[in-house]
Amino acid sequence: MSGPGGSGGPIGAGALAGGARSKVAPSVDFDHSCSDSVEYLTLNFGPFETVHRWRRLPPCDEFVGARRSKHTVVAYKDAIYVFGGDNGAFTTGTPPAPRYHHSAVVYGSSMFVFGGYTGDIYSNSNLKNKNDLFEYKFATGQWTEWKIEGRLPVARSAHGATVYSDKLWIFAGYDGNARLNDMWTIGLQDRELTCWEEVAQSGEIPPSCCNFPVAVCRDKMFVFSGQSGAKITNNLFQFEFKDKTWTRIPTEHLLRGSPPPPQRRYGHTMVAFDRHLYVFGGAADNTLPNELHCYDVDFQTWEVVQPSSDSEVGGAEVLERASTSEEAPTLTSEERGSFKKSRDVFGLDFGTTLPKQPSQPASELPSGRLFHAAAVISDAMYIFGGTVDNNIRSGEMYRFQFSCYPKCTLHEDYGRLWESRQFCDVEFVLGEKEECVQGHVAIVTARSRWLRRKIMQARERLAQKLEEEAAPAPREVPSGTRLPLLRVAIREAEARPFEVLMLFLYTDKIKYPRKGHVEDVLLIMDVYKLALSFQLCRLEQLCRQYIEASVDLQNVLVVCENAAKLQLGQLKEHCLNFVVKESHFNQVIMMKEFERLSSPLIVEIVRRKQQPPPRTSSDQPMDIGTSLIQDMKAYLEGAGAEFCDITLLLDGHPRPAHKAILAARSSYFEAMFRSFMPEDGQVNISIGEMVPSRQAFESMLRYIYYGEVNMPPEDSLYLFAAPYYYGFYNNRLQAYCKQNLEMNVTVQNVLQILEAADKTQALDMKRHCLHIIVHQFTKVSKLPTLRSLSQQLLLDIIDSLASHISDKQCAELGADI
Repeated sequence: MSGPGGSGGPIGAGALAGGARSKVAPSVDFDHSCSDSVEYLTLNFGPFETVHRWRRLPPCDEFVGARRSKHTVVAYKDAIYVFGGDNGAFTTGTPPAPRYHHSAVVYGSSMFVFGGYTGDIYSNSNLKNKNDLFEYKFATGQWTEWKIEGRLPVARSAHGATVYSDKLWIFAGYDGNARLNDMWTIGLQDRELTCWEEVAQSGEIPPSCCNFPVAVCRDKMFVFSGQSGAKITNNLFQFEFKDKTWTRIPTEHLLRGSPPPPQRRYGHTMVAFDRHLYVFGGAADNTLPNELHCYDVDFQTWEVVQPSSDSEVGGAEVLERASTSEEAPTLTSEERGSFKKSRDVFGLDFGTTLPKQPSQPASELPSGRLFHAAAVISDAMYIFGGTVDNNIRSGEMYRFQFSCYPKCTLHEDYGRLWESRQFCDVEFVLGEKEECVQGHVAIVTARSRWLRRKIMQARERLAQKLEEEAAPAPREVPSGTRLPLLRVAIREAEARPFEVLMLFLYTDKIKYPRKGHVEDVLLIMDVYKLALSFQLCRLEQLCRQYIEASVDLQNVLVVCENAAKLQLGQLKEHCLNFVVKESHFNQVIMMKEFERLSSPLIVEIVRRKQQPPPRTSSDQPMDIGTSLIQDMKAYLEGAGAEFCDITLLLDGHPRPAHKAILAARSSYFEAMFRSFMPEDGQVNISIGEMVPSRQAFESMLRYIYYGEVNMPPEDSLYLFAAPYYYGFYNNRLQAYCKQNLEMNVTVQNVLQILEAADKTQALDMKRHCLHIIVHQFTKVSKLPTLRSLSQQLLLDIIDSLASHISDKQCAELGADI
């Protein structure tokens, strides 16, 4: 007999976590009342942990039997607690009995353990699932079993558990014979007054499953993938606690430039941090992947998190980098091994400093694994144990440093521009009714080549008309000149579907109508027809996936007939295949709508049923087109040069740009263009009293046009105050600048950052750079850029050297020279 999803084996009880927590990230203070002056910028530097860095923590040699899988890990305050699991060695224990595939959660100052798989694996007796509930008090190390009267959940293992609103929630699992998908809850405030309650779930309830994780984010519970009978899926479901409703989060609309969801898998972990869910490990189609996948709950998009470059190396580089900041005290072996143990629960307090690590040749990246466990402390995730290659149990602990940037508002900002219709400069005249829809040349020409040609043709016709009327029409209209709306006739489109298409151009998505309503499905079919005509591959995919997901027995005939009418071959094929399915055919042909179908379509359905066409597969990759970000990037880099209508002056140097884009992303430019647009169409660029470098200004434009934040750290000094001055709609850019400065001041770029700090009067950054230069002077002195510094900065370096280097060090330095 074996447990769910894994082979039977000796049951271990107890494991141990080890490692250290970094100091709190350096703070950044900014005087908001003086947002036009960077003299008020303050940065406090100290020890840090690189964002998105994996680090293998020191081994816990004192712990016996640390290697295990199918255990649980919880975080309480600054400590990790590990209980249970399968470690390949039989142990005896007092309640709760040794177990694996159980669940453990934290509520208040206690850990609650429910269920799991127990028994004597050697004698092959008493092997069974449990439905007992135990409380472990962290302060006293005391176990208490909760004896609950009334109905109990069926005994289970490999289930999901979480705490929300003072209650423990249990979902699905394995009862020894079958997978489950029931849900139970119990209040945790008073043991004497509580009882188990079965939850009446509604909506798109996940299938029966086991070996899956759950996580709570944004007041919702999420379930991803897992084993469902013989089928493993990669579906993500969310559960609304308030109305007890499940929703399957569709992957049909994820064509926004983001990667697809992770492969189907089981035995993985998922934790929540900020607005994200992080999925790691598991068994995916006979492989053990070690990519870290991140799901943005607000944007409903997946991405693969790229680990920092120093995740690939040992501690030598960490030591070198640590020497450029305040030294962090090293944990002693006693501190690293100061474990707390009570009845097979092990924990380690994670300290308050980041220890220097000895040089290690091994990679810091964790290998793929399943049945491991994960927990979050502060701003980092800790992963312990698991089953790795060749069915070996691991005793390793890894730490992953999260990042926490505000979300990108690019799509929302352009969407707000579309909804407001401010600064429109083009009017589309649509269909036979000549209905009008206004828009912005910059956005439309960036996203659609077909509409770009239409706009160019309309411009040429207007210029020709003015020439024929002998009106003076300059070849180039001066920037800033207010012109009447350019009228562009599009006879192929009606207003309603065209507006849906325009929303896509601005936001890369469409608002999904009411699912299953025939009128809404037909509307999206009209949008699909336009997408084909305008050659918008991404919109084609969105529309087709929505329509195919919306086809059901009630609307399939209407959709099929409309697809034939609009000559939408792929949708028609989908509908025909849906109709002739064994489970659908008899119901469809008995409908009254079937009698009203056109004769050619009825004949085609009958023939399709009698002789299905052979299946064909195409090896050609699907063209999903370009995203909003990709299009706006190309537009800034030159594709939009002929549509520029404003000139930005940086220290006298002109940089053509687009009013609509600037106004969409910056309340400063929006107010300027609405109220006091300069007559010559030129705007001087500064950040308060400071003029940024040309390189930093280009970095800011990349952020404005397509949300790019990656930049050299010296640019971050110039742009730290830009979000306040230009009124960006959140502080994502500033958050990145802060992290970029904290993490990336190196010997190689310290002189460039010193120059930027001096120019921006960021005095603490200047002191920080001088500190690095002093402590790494033998390396800095060899840099060619040292000779190009101003005389005053060279004097500052000499002064710092004189203040920090002792007579003995000066003698040694002289000997080196």
